[in-house]
Amino acid sequence: MDVLVRVIPCLDVAAGRVVKGVNFQGLRDAGDPVELARKYYEQGADEITFLDVTATVEDRSTMYETVTATAEQVFIPLTVGGGVRSVDDVARLLGHGADKIGVNSAAIARPELIGEIADRFGAQVCVLSLDVKRSPRTPSGFVVTTHGGRTETDRDALEWAREAIERGAGELLVNSIDADGTKEGFDLELVRAMRDLSRVPVIASGGAGAVEHFAPAVEAGADAVLAASVFHMGELTVGDVKGALRGAGIEVR
Repeated sequence: MDVLVRVIPCLDVAAGRVVKGVNFQGLRDAGDPVELARKYYEQGADEITFLDVTATVEDRSTMYETVTATAEQVFIPLTVGGGVRSVDDVARLLGHGADKIGVNSAAIARPELIGEIADRFGAQVCVLSLDVKRSPRTPSGFVVTTHGGRTETDRDALEWAREAIERGAGELLVNSIDADGTKEGFDLELVRAMRDLSRVPVIASGGAGAVEHFAPAVEAGADAVLAASVFHMGELTVGDVKGALRGAGIEVR
């Protein structure tokens, strides 16, 4: 796709705090989401993604407050996912300042949700979030998981992505559970496979650990690159990543 590449910090939020682990395990506190979002905005982030990793009823009100507080200070697109089960959930999050909504487990349980969101709010609002693991059980070698990668479904990840696009998903957020938090680089084979089937933007997620990791993901077909730990721990800034991409001849926003 002939578009400028986006750099997207991701904030995994639990009970109003940013958390981070490895392969979605051993979560630890990484800071205040509003403060971090503002810092990344000032660094030149193109978008911010919030994922409510606990998404329990008790934490819902906290997440709405967090979205509102962030939207008041950060003037770039804000994607929010986690615990979205209906178009009413989407409407409420949009009303609190979100620009796009990520769906994962609820869409797997009831795929019609994707079309309902796209029909009511437009495909650009609906981001399919895929937590993908390598598996010999599926034709493509990739399986969709839920519950932060802990539960494997029987869905082939590539077939599910293809179906979701047909139903109205406007973007794919493709997270490699195997690479998540390892800082060893993106799963380039997974990115290429998603790019080959997708007519909508593909966001590569999971595994970023150095500036050298981002350009290969774009060259493999990612329209955007997403990272968490390297930003939260201060190892890299958004500017570092954009500089590396420009150095590789890639146009960024």
